[in-house]
Amino acid sequence: MAVIRAAGFAALFFLCTPTLAAAQDVTLTSRDGNVEISGDLLGFDGEFYRVDTIYGELTVDGSGVLCAGPGCPDLEDFIARITFSGAPGVGRVLMPALIEAFAVRNGHRFGRRDFSDRETVYAITDPNGDRTLGEFTFRLSDSEKGFADLLADQADVVMSLREVRPDEADRAVAAGMGDFTARGTARVIALDALVPVVAPSNPVQALSMGELAGVLSGDITNWQALGGPDAPIAVHVHATDTGLGQATGDRLLKPVGASLAEGVTRHPAGPELAGAVAADPFALGVTSRAETGDAHEAAIRGECGFSLWATRQAVKTEDYPLTAPMFLYLPARRFPRLVREFLAYLREPAAQLVIRRAGFVDQAPEEIPLAAQGDRLANAIARAGPENGSEAELATGLETLQQMAAFLTPLNRLTTSFRFEDGSVRLDAQSRSNVRQLARALETGLYDARRLVFVGFSDSRGSTAANLRISERRAEAVRDAVAEAAETANLARIGLEAVGFGAAMPMACDDSAWGRQINRRVEVWVR
Repeated sequence: MAVIRAAGFAALFFLCTPTLAAAQDVTLTSRDGNVEISGDLLGFDGEFYRVDTIYGELTVDGSGVLCAGPGCPDLEDFIARITFSGAPGVGRVLMPALIEAFAVRNGHRFGRRDFSDRETVYAITDPNGDRTLGEFTFRLSDSEKGFADLLADQADVVMSLREVRPDEADRAVAAGMGDFTARGTARVIALDALVPVVAPSNPVQALSMGELAGVLSGDITNWQALGGPDAPIAVHVHATDTGLGQATGDRLLKPVGASLAEGVTRHPAGPELAGAVAADPFALGVTSRAETGDAHEAAIRGECGFSLWATRQAVKTEDYPLTAPMFLYLPARRFPRLVREFLAYLREPAAQLVIRRAGFVDQAPEEIPLAAQGDRLANAIARAGPENGSEAELATGLETLQQMAAFLTPLNRLTTSFRFEDGSVRLDAQSRSNVRQLARALETGLYDARRLVFVGFSDSRGSTAANLRISERRAEAVRDAVAEAAETANLARIGLEAVGFGAAMPMACDDSAWGRQINRRVEVWVR
């Protein structure tokens, strides 16, 4: 049983977090000998001890105590260790590239050891390679298994291609790991997208979301229904126990209440799927934008003629409907200093360049002048005026469109955009991450002496006046959320404005739920 012989101890506070290390007996004694703490060592991060005592878990500053007992770590040769578990789409290529770049930037060496095709350890050593500074272990399974490993104390960080599910979040709270739905616990490190792919020789170059869901569910089985040849469709998807497989079901089938058809071919990895589709002229697959290989990416189109491709800018702005943020979920736990430095590095511009070179979409904001957005303007002009058939669906008139063009012409659009969860006023995961990123940019002075305009847009359901009011309120809400998050920014040096233009610039058709969701957004324009 743990014993505390003195009550007062300056560098001590309670922390309710689980442990990865096997518990071992230790006694921590203050350097003046007046305070002694005994208990089971739960962890050591190079600076702080975590000890299980009769009063609960205590965190103690290692600089103020001497450690005795079989569980005491080697202070001189301490190795920072962390285990990541979850989606191979995050851990196979992206994270190793970032760790290697982080090591090189700091003058360290980088090496790897493969224990299996599912577990790899990446080691960071000193410049001479004599001493190991940190070990980053990656266990590749799927997002669901990643959360299970964390809750079972078999991992420190979850790699996920989807948001945490309510039951997983509830179990994390019960385990003392914090609220995974709260700000700061989920970190979007990069962006990807789900894309439909076909063989290069396939004449079908675009599908609607409904058609894609119909193919996956088995309601559409012949290419003739999609404007192609009279031939059966061979469907290829990621295995259901992978993050991309789960994301495919969540994003395409769940919204329409459908399930994956029998007889589809499931693949454990993207390169294998892309290769199979490229070799079969009658195949259709859904895979990651970063792993299309020799297969040809098809566009997502709406019934009214809009077509959207998963370009880098379209994924950044979420104009493409099947964007897939790549998450790290961090429990309420103190990590070793080297790990904290690596996590901080992920936000730096150098890391964004590594992300892009690895084939994923980075989050560094880019500026797009209005003149470079010809497709959007052409779509807006084509849709201006009353819709045919329904009085309830009115598009914004040419007068509002002209006012919008005059207002935005001197400005550039940032690729930082904000969208909302389906049927909710809550920002989606990528947009919540964008709030924090834009707030940090304001705090660092990146936009000092510049003008930032939050521009709201709506779908075309309802009257023009009502849509204008709704879009402006959304713009004001996002502006206020960013300003509130930018706690240390000098907002007096930045012009922050909000304006709404209703349905003046649609990104997709309003004849579907996903199209209306894409159109309900807040963009950021800058001068």
